[in-house]
Amino acid sequence: MKITKLISSFAAIAGLMLTMATSSSAGSVLQDVLNGGVLKVGTTGDWNPMTMKNPATNSYNGYDIDVMTELAKDLGVKVEFVPTDWKTLVSGVTSGKYHMTGSASVSPARAKATGYSISYFSLATVPLTLVKNANKFKDWGDLNKPSVTVAATLGTTQEKQVKLFFPKAKHKIVEAPARDFQEVLAGRADAHITSNVEAYKLVEKYTQMMVVPVKAAKARTPIAMLLPQGDQVWINYVNTWIGLKTERGFFNKLGRKWKLNN
Repeated sequence: MKITKLISSFAAIAGLMLTMATSSSAGSVLQDVLNGGVLKVGTTGDWNPMTMKNPATNSYNGYDIDVMTELAKDLGVKVEFVPTDWKTLVSGVTSGKYHMTGSASVSPARAKATGYSISYFSLATVPLTLVKNANKFKDWGDLNKPSVTVAATLGTTQEKQVKLFFPKAKHKIVEAPARDFQEVLAGRADAHITSNVEAYKLVEKYTQMMVVPVKAAKARTPIAMLLPQGDQVWINYVNTWIGLKTERGFFNKLGRKWKLNN
């Protein structure tokens, strides 16, 4: 009799766990994506070579775009890129405007409100200035002066970094769709800071700009995708996908395509 009751109890517990697991999966973004047939991805479209928007065609291209297109393909759904900007990147995830973002720097501030995937690439920060300033700015300390103005874009990791790296300098914070490097080009700022990846794309495009030849880049930071913080089912799926794609060389191949190692 006791054995029968024990078996019944175990069966009840097992049934409850199965129900909870099924319920958890059913309430996940993963199931929403599969049911709806669309993966919505928030992207800024202003970060070369990660995500670049073509206003004429309203289309996107870049490293991130290729990553998200591949993820949607493996999920068996369509991908929809949702325009966003840096200051609303996190709130777009938390409000359900999109299911996830493309690449974003990992930061404790963002992690307070949203979840992260595992990282698949890392960046470092370098300063840029105009070529005519080559003799004026040669290392980080040359920019940390009251007479120098350093620009950053609102909502980016660099917004906080300019205040940390250059406490003595003036800080010019611009809001998207304006960009910090445009302030340098226009002469309204002496320098700005960005990822090493974007830096070399900028100097390739704007020959009047240069990377300040600092002894070492600062703030090496992993990048990852932003995901709903409490949705472990969705986070687990994306992490599994990243791990598998890493093992199969997908991210290395894509890095070579977009010259991320330059």
